[in-house]
Amino acid sequence: MAAQRILLVDDNQVLVALLARMLEAEGFVPVLALRGRAALDKIAAEPPDAAVVDVLLPDMMGYDVGAALRKVGVPFVFMTGIFKGGKAATEAKTQHGAAAYFEKPFDAKRLVDMLRTMLPAPEATSAPPAPTREEPVDFELDVAVEAEERVDPMELTGRVEVVEGGHVQAIIRGQPLQAVAVEPPANTPPPVARPREPETAARGASQAPPVGELRDNFPELITAFWLAQQDGELVLQKGKVRKVVYFEKGRPVFASSNLLADRFGPFLHRVGKISQSQLDAAVAMERPGTLVGDTFEELGYLQEQEKIYYLAQQVKAIIYSLFAWEEGRYRLSSGNRAPRGATHIEVHPANLIVRGVKKLYKPERLARLLRPTDRLLPTQQPAYGLHEVVLEIWEAQLMPQVNGQRTVADLVKMSGRTEPEALAFLWSLVALQILERG
Repeated sequence: MAAQRILLVDDNQVLVALLARMLEAEGFVPVLALRGRAALDKIAAEPPDAAVVDVLLPDMMGYDVGAALRKVGVPFVFMTGIFKGGKAATEAKTQHGAAAYFEKPFDAKRLVDMLRTMLPAPEATSAPPAPTREEPVDFELDVAVEAEERVDPMELTGRVEVVEGGHVQAIIRGQPLQAVAVEPPANTPPPVARPREPETAARGASQAPPVGELRDNFPELITAFWLAQQDGELVLQKGKVRKVVYFEKGRPVFASSNLLADRFGPFLHRVGKISQSQLDAAVAMERPGTLVGDTFEELGYLQEQEKIYYLAQQVKAIIYSLFAWEEGRYRLSSGNRAPRGATHIEVHPANLIVRGVKKLYKPERLARLLRPTDRLLPTQQPAYGLHEVVLEIWEAQLMPQVNGQRTVADLVKMSGRTEPEALAFLWSLVALQILERG
């Protein structure tokens, strides 16, 4: 029996790619459509075995796609980020024939379980599973590399939440940390900017690409895991630098990096916790198999709780640093978990994105992303609720003015803040898919 084909219909390309990777791991064949019309064409050409359809699509309502699926006897479920509540779910089932109704964010594992109940059990087969396509990597994560370009300074708040088994085990408070900039070695040539691929029309490929181009979409990648409430890893690569962010139930909990400046000892030095001579002494004492941080504790540079605190801050710093990346590549993988024994942090994706944009987006980048003549308005299908975002007083006062009638220049003036500060706030809400261009 051939693998069962699942049609995924949603204009959020990153979310669709993540769900597709998850379905592939479960033995399904995902078929992607980012528009309603593309979905209708695929249904007419070769009906899938089942479908997952977003209710609000750019070119039509998902109910129309559902009607086409009903005509050919294909079971389907709806997912939505806007039409929520018991009445909407009931109507989706009774009036439109959906087998289930998932409100974003939702547990992707429940979605897989639902698909299995909708489909006949696949026949047992002795054929080996198809190999998973992976992007070849020409270096290892445990081999430290020097920075090829300047690593920007970063301020870290003095509060971390450490989690274990999905629950907060400790809240540790300390002084805010200032990680100084790191300059590349003098003999390192400046990075050569690769030409960016031109923007393409919506993809309709039957397989989700394992690798994508990283532009300004790091927040979107975080949000994809959040909407699917998915475990997994996000691998990002720029030049020889490779960083990995691990997610549990849609939240980023751990990160690792092969950049020398991100390693624990150099990080402690960057934030002023240890001196260069202390760092050299710790490096000289390193032994194979020694857990990270143990050497610094043995030397008396850190107490036990301090070690946990700085390890958690190191994880935060690695994740935040990725907001500064404007190019590179990424790979999504579902199901992979953080290394056992790693220090996990607790941070809500919405506030992570807001802080990352404010900390790491430079004024010229913000000016490129938001032009003075642009008009912003609340999106119809937000990825996060505004109540999930911690707003300053001036930000809360500005929000009612963002109604599609005023330009970005108007909003900056009304904010009473500097242009970079106002643009960072506005773009952070665009990155959260709470606001959009009119």
